[in-house]
Parts: sequence; C-alpha cells; structure tokens
Amino acid sequence: MKTIIIDDEPKARENLTCLLKENCPSVKIVDDKGTVNEGLLSIKKHQPDLLFLDVQMCGETGFDLLEKLNTIDFEVIFTTAHHEYALKAFKFSAVDYLLKPIVIDELKDAVHRASKHTAQQSHTRIQMITETIKNQQNGFDKIALPSADGFLFVERDDIIRCESTDNYTNFYLNNGSKIMVSKTLKHFDDLLSPHNFFRVHQSHLINLIHLKQYHKGEGGYAIMSDDSSVMVSRRKKGEFLDRLSNI
Repeated sequence: MKTIIIDDEPKARENLTCLLKENCPSVKIVDDKGTVNEGLLSIKKHQPDLLFLDVQMCGETGFDLLEKLNTIDFEVIFTTAHHEYALKAFKFSAVDYLLKPIVIDELKDAVHRASKHTAQQSHTRIQMITETIKNQQNGFDKIALPSADGFLFVERDDIIRCESTDNYTNFYLNNGSKIMVSKTLKHFDDLLSPHNFFRVHQSHLINLIHLKQYHKGEGGYAIMSDDSSVMVSRRKKGEFLDRLSNI
C-alpha cells in the first residue's frame, strides 16, 4: 500500500516510519509532510492507498485537510494524543485511530483493517467523521456498524435496544431489522450511554426514547416500542428508576 504520513512533528514522522518499516511489510512509504497544504500536494502527486494523518497540526487539523479534498479514495488512520470527544467520534464512525505513543500491535491491526476496506467505505466513514467533528453541538446522530459487507450507518434514534451474545452485539431497529455486530456490548455502552441509552442488565442496553412501559418487580422489566420485554436487573433497578425520574 502506497502510504503518506502527515504530521507536524518531524520526530513523530520519523518514529512512525521506523515502526511501519519494521512491522508492516505491506506498507510502502512514498512521502511524509508536516502541514495541511504540503499534505494536499503530496496526495495529489502520489495518489496513496493509505494516509496516516495527525489531528492537530500548526493551528490546523487533519479534518481541514480532508474537507479540501473532493474525493477520498484512500484509507485514513488518524494519529492523535487529543481529547475524549475526538476519540468517541472515531469510534462512532468506525474510523481507525492510533493514540500516541503508538503501540506496535495496534498499528499492525489498523494497517490490516485498512488493507481490507474499499475506497467507497473509506469515503463514507471519513465524510461521516468530518461532519461529526464540524457539528459537535449536534452530538453523534449516526453510528457505523461493521458488517460482513462493510459498514451500515444507522441513526442513533432508530436503535431500540442492543443485546449481548458472547462477544457479539445484536442491534434491534425500529424498522424491525436485527443486525449482529462483532463487538462487545460494553463497546457500545460506552458510546451510547451518554445519549439516552441505559444498561438495564448485563446483557441489555436500551434506548430510553423507545421505552413504552416499566413493570415493577424484583428488578422489573421494560416494554419497548417494538413490544419486546427486557429484564431490568435487581442491581440496576434503583439507578434505572432515578434515570426515569429525570426524563
């Protein structure tokens, strides 16, 4: 994969170059640059398959660079040491990122995933994250769910509930469909709980906007908009009732 590194820190570019040469034989580094404008010229010249892109660069951002491109027909792996919001945005969009200092195993995994994505998948996910970052006040309206064929982009409010099955998560949507994703429920709990979702049970995460009824009991159970019944654990009951009183 023809690869360009764009980072305003020369030592960071040098370190990443060494790590890639030593651990990722499929990567061929054709250039490295330190600014947005230099990066744009390099992309136009080399037409890379893969771009390692720093988030913050000399008063500009990697998102500024991406917004100046008409088409993104390469995979992007962000490198960052920055704040929680950006990390959650990457996760919502299923976009790969590496925290500095870069861990070798995480680098290998990110490069491996990049080699399997199509240009269209990359363009859609990058477009999604740039829009999310640009409109931070609107929160995360969509989430990218990995599938066998690529990614399915789902409106957050269309999710009724999520159910854990071993290391997979089943998503139940308001159009009646069910989607199985190869990530744990904890992963989605971390992403969705700040957005009207609540983990009522070790195996269940529900969207409170789809809650129709709550029936009391030892723990009780919730009736959702699709008429599904979801058990509330005894341990979660008090916190759940507190949450309901604040809706």
